[in-house]
Amino acid sequence: MREQDELFAAHRSMVFAIAYEILGTRADAENVVQETYLRWADVDVSTVRDGRAYLARIATHTALNTVRTVTRRREEYPGPWLPEPLVANHESPEHQLLVKEQLSYALSVLLQQATPEQRAVFMLHDVFGLPYPVIAEAVGKTQAAVRQIAHRARTRLTATDHGAVTSKDSTEVLQAFLAAVVTGDLQALMDVLAPEAVLLSDGGGKVVAARKPIIGAEPIAAFLLKIARTPVPQMRVDIDTLNGGPGVLIHAGDRLELTMAVAVNDQRKITGVYLVRNPDKLLQPTDE
Repeated sequence: MREQDELFAAHRSMVFAIAYEILGTRADAENVVQETYLRWADVDVSTVRDGRAYLARIATHTALNTVRTVTRRREEYPGPWLPEPLVANHESPEHQLLVKEQLSYALSVLLQQATPEQRAVFMLHDVFGLPYPVIAEAVGKTQAAVRQIAHRARTRLTATDHGAVTSKDSTEVLQAFLAAVVTGDLQALMDVLAPEAVLLSDGGGKVVAARKPIIGAEPIAAFLLKIARTPVPQMRVDIDTLNGGPGVLIHAGDRLELTMAVAVNDQRKITGVYLVRNPDKLLQPTDE
């Protein structure tokens, strides 16, 4: 393998993560990975001082150029749009990077509520530690503008308690939440939900889902207990990894029927519940 391909292979998971967090779907991210590779193949690596930074710059620029098309699709989307959940092979480099950097599904939801530039700057600076001059070139802004974007992105995430709890804490809260839903224990469910919690349900117009956000612990509890009473043939419920954090996978036989992830604050209360039922977003690749 030539040096150019070795460098790309070493940083492919980073390229994928940047593209995914900007665009929100596996297919769009993989398209960016392919385009990044093709552009990288034309580069004279002897002139490149930092291959990792160079690849991050290409990936970011390509992903931001794709945003306009993605935005048009989402404007026509029926009901809430949520990122495609990544149910990965635990041995894949992409999965290991998401877990290492704690890029949870809840964080992906929050990033999709930010501007594309905020997503890009957050990933490049706060996650991958790239310097502002590199980021400025990647997003086509001045360094001063990039610093302001970084500040706004960080403020948004801090306001939603991102990083306030560990993965272990989130898993324990999710387990208590799931047990309350499965047993129909309304009080236990209310105890784990923050009063201002929000539930988003993405059915893509193809399956039954809440078309608007559900706000408040009591309405969310009522909604969840209602759908929990709906029988699912050959149902299997597992807590596994979604993106880089804990999540719930519900299968009907061999088919993935639903994923659920939660956002947890520093009081160990759930502030966000994210359900994906759109079957197009639950088709998992055979390998990675």
